[in-house]
Amino acid sequence: MAMRLLVAAGIIASLVSVASANAGTATYYTTYVPSACYGYRDEGVMIGAASDSLWKNGAACGRMYTVQCTGPTNQGVPQPCRGNRVTIKIVDLCPPPGCQGTIDLSQEAFSTIADPAAGKILIDYIP
Repeated sequence: MAMRLLVAAGIIASLVSVASANAGTATYYTTYVPSACYGYRDEGVMIGAASDSLWKNGAACGRMYTVQCTGPTNQGVPQPCRGNRVTIKIVDLCPPPGCQGTIDLSQEAFSTIADPAAGKILIDYIP
């Protein structure tokens, strides 16, 4: 009985997690400092830059997102996803018009979830 309740709770938790995910795209970058949020302070490599839609005039600074690749955006790499998730910290702004994704991930974070040769991927992200 307890095992059935535990399994049911796990299934419900995963459904809630999937239901609350936001869809977007991710690209990657390689120069991490200075950043709009922390200047020259090193915040590690599991970081990202927020597009205008997430930036909210700097309110995104320090916000953590769990990101997972969900598919390709082009035919160059038809199966870019590695099946992993990564949790990143927003440290910078990905300014328009150059910003090509919802979240611009560090190269290390991008490589954790997808083949960098893809350049741009479809993602789900959870704050």
